[in-house]
Amino acid sequence: MNKDLLKFIASLLLFGANGIVAAQISLPSHDIVVLRTLLGMLLLAALLLARRDRNRVRPSARSIALVSLSGMFLGISWLLLFEAYTLVGVGVSSVVYYCGPILVMALSPILFSERLTRVRVLGFGVVLAGVALVNGNVFGGDLDPRGVALSALAAVCMAAMIVFNKKAEGLDGLNNAFVQIAAACATAIVGTAALHGVSLNVQPGDWAPILLLGLVNTGLGCYLYFGTLGKLRTQTVAVCGYIEPIAAVVLSVLFLGEAMTATQVLGAVLVVAGAAGAECSGQLRRAAGLLVRPTHPTWLGILRRAK
Repeated sequence: MNKDLLKFIASLLLFGANGIVAAQISLPSHDIVVLRTLLGMLLLAALLLARRDRNRVRPSARSIALVSLSGMFLGISWLLLFEAYTLVGVGVSSVVYYCGPILVMALSPILFSERLTRVRVLGFGVVLAGVALVNGNVFGGDLDPRGVALSALAAVCMAAMIVFNKKAEGLDGLNNAFVQIAAACATAIVGTAALHGVSLNVQPGDWAPILLLGLVNTGLGCYLYFGTLGKLRTQTVAVCGYIEPIAAVVLSVLFLGEAMTATQVLGAVLVVAGAAGAECSGQLRRAAGLLVRPTHPTWLGILRRAK
């Protein structure tokens, strides 16, 4: 497993803890989105100023525009998703929201010229089956169609966020993450001001989880995520992205004392197995190709050339 993939998985684990940290904050969901993006942006800006590396190649205006568009879709997706949480709950919203990677994987052969292998499709199917087992009971009872619709729109925005970011070139991890989160922050502020007005009333007990969510989960998480997004295959991003909701379930069991059934445990195992199988298949195939192709002349090759 390469270093970039490990960083990507680490970012997903941080994002998976968002719900646990946000549950400790008494603010409305849209205000939480504004504060987390604002604090994350400030952290990344401080890191950029501390680096002071003026010899780096300046990214093109096109790349900055693409990452800014990606950040805008990220901000919209968070606003839609957090609003959906209040209408249909976290479980239903998350299941619908994570249809976004399905769109990305389906479009990868067209947009990124990536071959969609049978093993990857099978691994993706195993991952989806695991997610269904983990969240199998979330669709019981009457559901507010507005919440489902908002979750679906958030999924489309999530797919657009990934596509636009991967189309950008020339931005290193820190610059990419800063532009991304700055655009998301601006979008969240404008959206919140237009729909709800600006009325941040932070209680003293909220500051610790707010700082943790903004600086670590958002700032550090986005640096790891967007710093590696462009270096990984689109299908890898789509399949491994499902580690995040599984991490959320497992962490809620460990830290919030929520119960986890045997079916959910099986689902979590399937998600990890499907993601690992889909990702490792390509590495094994490349390794097998290196073993089959000799790197030095064989006796058979020498005899053929002699003839």
